[in-house]
Amino acid sequence: MKALVALEDGTVFEGRSFGAEGEKEGEIVFNTSMTGYQEIMTDPSYKGQIVTMTYPLIGNYGVNDDDVESKGPKVEGFIAREFSRISSNYRATGDLLSYFTKHNILAIEEIDTRALTKHLRVRGAMKGIISTSDLDPESLVRKARQWQGIVGVDLVKEVTCSESYEFDVGRAPLRGQVTKDAALRVVVMDFGVKMNILRMLKSVGCDVTVVPAWEKAETILAHKPDGVLLSNGPGDPEGVPYAITEIRKLFGKLPIFGICLGQQLLGLAYGGKTYKLKFGHRGANQPIQEVATGKVSITSENHGFAVDVASIKEHPVRVTHINLNDKTIEGIEHTELPIFSVQYHPEASPGPHDSYGLFEKFKNMMNVNREKK
Repeated sequence: MKALVALEDGTVFEGRSFGAEGEKEGEIVFNTSMTGYQEIMTDPSYKGQIVTMTYPLIGNYGVNDDDVESKGPKVEGFIAREFSRISSNYRATGDLLSYFTKHNILAIEEIDTRALTKHLRVRGAMKGIISTSDLDPESLVRKARQWQGIVGVDLVKEVTCSESYEFDVGRAPLRGQVTKDAALRVVVMDFGVKMNILRMLKSVGCDVTVVPAWEKAETILAHKPDGVLLSNGPGDPEGVPYAITEIRKLFGKLPIFGICLGQQLLGLAYGGKTYKLKFGHRGANQPIQEVATGKVSITSENHGFAVDVASIKEHPVRVTHINLNDKTIEGIEHTELPIFSVQYHPEASPGPHDSYGLFEKFKNMMNVNREKK
C-alpha cells in the first residue's frame, strides 16, 4: 500500500507501508546502527519520534523475546529502505512484519533513506508525519506543521512506571552473575529506563527498586538506598521540572549516577541549561573520549538534547567525556559530591564492553560513601 512521509519544511517522500496502517506524527530522526532494531523500537527514549534507519536492510535476523528494552515498542513509526521478508537467526522467535502488525507499528519502506538522512543532517531533525490514509502531500505537511513537537513537552509521563517495584532480572544479564544477596540497594528514577540498565545494576551486585519519575525525594530516601540512578528517557529535559526539583533535594545525601536524560536533568538541577542538538546522536558507533586518560570508547547513543556546561555556575563540575564527532559534552562529574553522569548508554556498549566499568564505578562510589557513615 502506498504511504507518504511528510516533513514540516514541505519535503515529501513516497514509499510503501509495511505492517500497520494509519497515520502517525512525530519528530523525524535517523539512527546509524546496522543492527539492534528491536532494541531501538522498544527503547522508551524514542517516544515521540519516527525513526529512520540508515542501514538499507532491516529485519533479516527477525525478532525475539530477549532483545527488548521495555514492555513494548515506543517509537511512533519506523522507516527503512527495505524490510526483510526473511528471518534467519537461531534466536529468532518471529518475523518483523508480524511484530509490526502485532504491536500496531506504522512502518514504511522503499523510501530513499540516504536522501532523507542527508536532508535531516542539513536541515536538522524536524516535525513530520507518516500516513497510509491521507495521501495528499499538502494536507500532510500542514498536519506536520500543526503538531506540537517535543520541545517543552513532558514525554516522560508516557513511559515511566505508574508505581514503584522491585526489579527481578528474570533473565541472565549480559555480563557476570547476579549476586543473590546483594550488599547495595539502588533506587532508579524511571524516566523511561531501559531494561539492560537494570540488568547491569544487578550484575554488579545491587538490589534495584524502580520508582516513577515524579517520586518525591523523601520517599526515595525512605527506601534507604545506597545510591540513586537517574535513567534515560525521551524528549526535552525542561519538560519534566518536577523531577529536577526532587533531584536537587538528593544532592549531598548519597551517590547519584545519571545516564542520558539523567545527565541532562542533573545539568538543569545544577542550575545550568540544556539545548537542542541539530539532528542529535542516534546510533551504535559514537566515539567518546575520556578526558582524563584520552581513552576512546565506541558507544551507543540516543539523544537530541545536551547540557551546556558553561552555563553551570552554582556547582563545581568538570567535563569527563566528549564526543569526538562534534565535541559535545558526554560526561560530567561533580568535584565535591559523589555525583557523575554520562550522555551515552554504558549498558549498550557496541565496543562491546567499553563502558561497563561505569557501573563498577557507581558501585565503588556507593561502598566508599557507606564506609564514611
